[in-house]
Amino acid sequence: MSRTRKRRPHLWAIVTVPTLLIATLAACSSGSVSAASSSAAPSSAASATSSSSTDFSSIIPSGDIVAFSKQLVATSLSATKGFTPPSTGPKAQKPGATIAFVGSDLTNGGVNAVSQGVQEAAGVIGWKVDVYDGKATAQGRTDALNQAIASKPAAIVLGGFDPTEQAATIATADKAGIPVVGWHAGAKTGPGNGLFTNVSTDPLLVSQLAAAYAVADSNGTAGVAIFTDGQYDIAVLKAQAMKAYIKACSGCSVLDYEDSPIAEADQRMPGIISNLLQTYGKKLTYLLAINGNYFGGAQQALRAAGNSPAGPPKSVAAGDGDAAEFQRIRNVDYQAATVAEPLLLQGWQLVDEINRALAGQPASTFVAAPGLITKENVPSGSVFDPASGYRAVYKTVWGK
Repeated sequence: MSRTRKRRPHLWAIVTVPTLLIATLAACSSGSVSAASSSAAPSSAASATSSSSTDFSSIIPSGDIVAFSKQLVATSLSATKGFTPPSTGPKAQKPGATIAFVGSDLTNGGVNAVSQGVQEAAGVIGWKVDVYDGKATAQGRTDALNQAIASKPAAIVLGGFDPTEQAATIATADKAGIPVVGWHAGAKTGPGNGLFTNVSTDPLLVSQLAAAYAVADSNGTAGVAIFTDGQYDIAVLKAQAMKAYIKACSGCSVLDYEDSPIAEADQRMPGIISNLLQTYGKKLTYLLAINGNYFGGAQQALRAAGNSPAGPPKSVAAGDGDAAEFQRIRNVDYQAATVAEPLLLQGWQLVDEINRALAGQPASTFVAAPGLITKENVPSGSVFDPASGYRAVYKTVWGK
């Protein structure tokens, strides 16, 4: 019988970081630089209820789920499509403009990598970037966003938090004529909630791929624990989608569903994992989490219990895919797989979407594909950066 546990987070803090200038999938998005918040969006109180009532039939096959999962995994591991942006759009607008990137928590690997992509692309298009850190708290995000608005930027990027949480502040930006675009700013891509657009992969496809890996790798016998953070709409949606997929596998089981704040994963996960190992023993064969941060915190308990770094249990993240995750996967160090997003590409897309807003044109409809990363195809670098030529595409579009 599965169990659902909920652990509530602490809140507080804020800092502004000075500007830097730096360097498919399926038919059907992380470890961090340090302990961090999810690169997802904080939810309303009704989040878990609304996500649990979502129809996940679009990601669940009608036939043999094991065979389907194996094919899906194989396709993603060798995918080369889904990473090329539109080749049309406005030329570069407002040379010398300054834009603001407001991150939910810059110690989060996904948020940090996207901010680097934004800064890289902004340098090409001819803009400057001021970066603000929300420090993983609602108050911190409000303070950082207010600081960004006060600086009167040409546009603002919300990096990994929900616009509904900051609706009043976003309305202030709108009244000031400052367009706001989001990355992982809610569970859906495209315009809405006061945003010009929201850039992300499809969270249901990310969840499908993570769960499919467990089904395929176990040959339809996975016993899983799922980890999420109820503060974030996108995190709850992904966790519920993984749960639905595993439940559709007749030989698999969802043993436990843990709601624990991702910002405290390093502190909480050792105790949580120890309890799960004591409760379920050898039945626990997979750990599925909405972000790889949970697995950095799980290593201590798994080692102490004498579990092999190769598993079981095997850890699989339906998160962004960052340097810490890739290192664990590369070294076979208590993480088997992650579903990575092309984070630098998404940073370039954010700059392109801002350029469209400044030109008075509608947002693009481009949604990049995620990719399954295992030891078989783990990048040698710190990010999943598909060789699709997206930089050249955007440079041509902008006239650079």
